[in-house]
Amino acid sequence: MKKIIYTEKAPQAVGPYSQAVEANGMLFISGQIPLDPKTGKLVEGGIKEQTEQVMLNIGAILEAAGYAYEDVIKSTCLLSDMDNFKSMNEVYAKYYPDNPPARAAFAVKTLPLNVMVEIETIAVKQ
Repeated sequence: MKKIIYTEKAPQAVGPYSQAVEANGMLFISGQIPLDPKTGKLVEGGIKEQTEQVMLNIGAILEAAGYAYEDVIKSTCLLSDMDNFKSMNEVYAKYYPDNPPARAAFAVKTLPLNVMVEIETIAVKQ
């Protein structure tokens, strides 16, 4: 059975999708961009600040669904420029210090609201 996950601690969807969907013990978190859920605005700064906000948004959704970063098994990172890969990695690594999830990272032409990073996540109850 499909369960829609929503929390005010993460940004509202900017389109016809849910923040996350849980089904059969798996949580699928839609791509998160660096919107501050309190203001609804993009965070100021560069790739490190944007990645930090994205990871905080993911954490809020994980928590709302009863999961934790340790339950994440796969992430997909979308970057506006692969030159930001190293800096994104530095922030991302703080959230997965042990047994990091599988991951793919791609550079794309443009991301929503012209952000530098978007990350989608899949978690499984352990």
